Amino acid sequence: MSNGIGRATASLFAKEGARIIGADIDEVGGMSITENVQAFGGTMTFLRIDVAKKSDIQELFELAQTQGGVDVLYNNAGVEVAKGLLDTTEEDWSKSIDANLKSVFFCCKYAIEQMIQKEKGVIINTSSTAGLVGSFSPAYSAAKGGIIALTKALAVDFGKHNIRVNCICPGAIETPMLERVIESQGNPPDVRARRLQGYPLTRFGYPHEVAQTALFLASDDSTFVTGATIVVDGGFTAK
Repeated sequence: MSNGIGRATASLFAKEGARIIGADIDEVGGMSITENVQAFGGTMTFLRIDVAKKSDIQELFELAQTQGGVDVLYNNAGVEVAKGLLDTTEEDWSKSIDANLKSVFFCCKYAIEQMIQKEKGVIINTSSTAGLVGSFSPAYSAAKGGIIALTKALAVDFGKHNIRVNCICPGAIETPMLERVIESQGNPPDVRARRLQGYPLTRFGYPHEVAQTALFLASDDSTFVTGATIVVDGGFTAK
């Protein structure tokens, strides 16, 4: 959460008065965003964890329980394995599935255990347009497609407990991860120009645009929205 969409969302939620527990493998970035949240008048507790590890996730939700339990879970951690099928190793596959899909599964599991006690809750999962259409990275697409299916399954299973589960599918967003992916594919200016051709709005998105969508899904303005896949992609999947 220390960069890009996570940072923008934490800052926005802080403005709305949320009490935030943030988690990231990047401790320096996590502490930086804590200071940012405090600057907006919010409160945040940061815990350095690796969401690819179930034991670390358990530690996170044990902390949340001591602070009153989870009301809103925003799953936004992830990595992109920028490799085609023939170049993807077993290690690459495991890295993508563990960080992008396994992490969401167990975060949802432990959050829902706490939400059931309250008979309410909101879960927002981050998928990707790569989960909706084919991409150059099948390991990434498989994980992100799995998040969409998981979101629907949990929305059906736990609606009776007034727990809403939705997911956001961002297109290319101006974040450090996007820059790393572009730089890994040869000539960055050429790669960026080619990718931009797929966007009717002729630009990539910005983190705050995804954050605003997450805020809507977390708020009482979306109380009849569950099991939804909301695309924030500048028209990329409309073509």
